[in-house]
Amino acid sequence: MRDFTQDIRAAQRRLDEARSYLSIDDNRERFAVLEAEIADPALWDDQNRAKRLNSEYANLKDDLDTFDRLTAQLGDVEVLHELAREEDDESQEPEIESQIASVADKLSGLELRSLFTGEHDEADCIVQINAKDGGVDAQDFSEMLLRMYEKWCERRGFTIELNGVSEGQEAGIMSAEVTISGRYAYGLMSAERGTHRLVRISPFDNQGRRQTSFAAVQVWPLLEDVDVEIDESDLEMQVFRASGAGGQHINKTSSAVRLIHHPTGLVASSQEERSQLQNRERAMARLSAMIAAKAEEDRQAELDAIAGKQAQVGWGSQIRSYVMQPYQMVKDLRTEIETSNVSAVFDGDIDMLIEGYLQLKRAQGDSTTSSAANPA
Repeated sequence: MRDFTQDIRAAQRRLDEARSYLSIDDNRERFAVLEAEIADPALWDDQNRAKRLNSEYANLKDDLDTFDRLTAQLGDVEVLHELAREEDDESQEPEIESQIASVADKLSGLELRSLFTGEHDEADCIVQINAKDGGVDAQDFSEMLLRMYEKWCERRGFTIELNGVSEGQEAGIMSAEVTISGRYAYGLMSAERGTHRLVRISPFDNQGRRQTSFAAVQVWPLLEDVDVEIDESDLEMQVFRASGAGGQHINKTSSAVRLIHHPTGLVASSQEERSQLQNRERAMARLSAMIAAKAEEDRQAELDAIAGKQAQVGWGSQIRSYVMQPYQMVKDLRTEIETSNVSAVFDGDIDMLIEGYLQLKRAQGDSTTSSAANPA
């Protein structure tokens, strides 16, 4: 009978680490408090607070239930292993091995949560895609990225809502803005912030030449209850016809709204509503969240500069190359992670690239913390 003791102990160590980074003990106390607050009928007198508490409750319940299920599963495996060894029952080896692998796989999913340490990582997010250098190829590439994120959201069970899109003159899109909703949406999508590069034989070049094009992705946390004052004189409002990517028109009237905040250069859109006034309100709410998030980023950048921390690679930096000719490869330039399955990536299979960057980011943060604690 094979001895699985070391495998079980390794899984137990990982489970103990999960208890720590998920703050299981503290969150059990918080969960009890939330249960009492949610049971109060007066909670819904303040709908924003009610939604916030219900979201926190659901997230904590998910963490605690997942942890408890894994603890029970690992305990069952340990008992089965002990009984099988006592009786030298080799027939139980496949089941024990399968259960240990199952626990390890679930722990890997749980450990992803340890990568989210930012204040807004659990929030929904606003994603903006803009075509850059490369003409019509860049516009087509921007639409490819939009579809990639739509398919990625579908894989993860996230919701993606098109706020606004500006279509290209020949093909593709000049720009698009979406809201992605789901737990850790901002934490995950923050890995996509930066400039993306596509190399391929251009389908728009009659001579079949290779073309390099660029698209920029910006990501903002969708903050709630932000207290931001916006001077109307700093705003420019543009109206346009609401449409979906690819020219599928939603509305024939110019009810969609795009707001440009000149002091920051930030742009927010809304085309979901039929009323121009309602779209303006939605766009203003998004713009306020983006301005608040930018102010936080600017303050953090100042603190990092004072502390001598290296700025994170992000907005404006080239982060990833998608090469379709003369060979097939997607490579993340920050982590060196690469894959030859370009079609899978454009079909939304980007978790490996996202998680690789998040792991690098945490490692860099741990290194910075260690250096600060142990100066030369």
